[in-house]
Amino acid sequence: MAKILVAEDERDIRELIGFTLRYHGHQVISAANGVEALEMARKTLPDLFLLDVRMPRLSGFEVCQQIKIDPELSRIPVVFLSAKGQEAEIQAGLAAGAVAYILKPFLPDDLVRQLEAVLAA
Repeated sequence: MAKILVAEDERDIRELIGFTLRYHGHQVISAANGVEALEMARKTLPDLFLLDVRMPRLSGFEVCQQIKIDPELSRIPVVFLSAKGQEAEIQAGLAAGAVAYILKPFLPDDLVRQLEAVLAA
């Protein structure tokens, strides 16, 4: 199926997402911070980015902005994952170039459905 780069600084959440996506047949590349996410992105060219908004070193918004100006990465869809669901933050994420914004807590199967819908678009 798809190669998904998951950037999440909370290890338990990152592992839950990775397990869930692998269970559904996806390949997962994991990153614990924004800088690592960009490094991994350039090496692996994933099919989709799932970025936590609040990460050390570079925020998800900053990573998304870097992705969108990189010719090799700019067409890859970005989905944000965040516990912060204020309308202003959601709008900022979409303005940064994301195609979707998923709120924590999430049901693992719902997360997979949403990501697969983005991949199918």
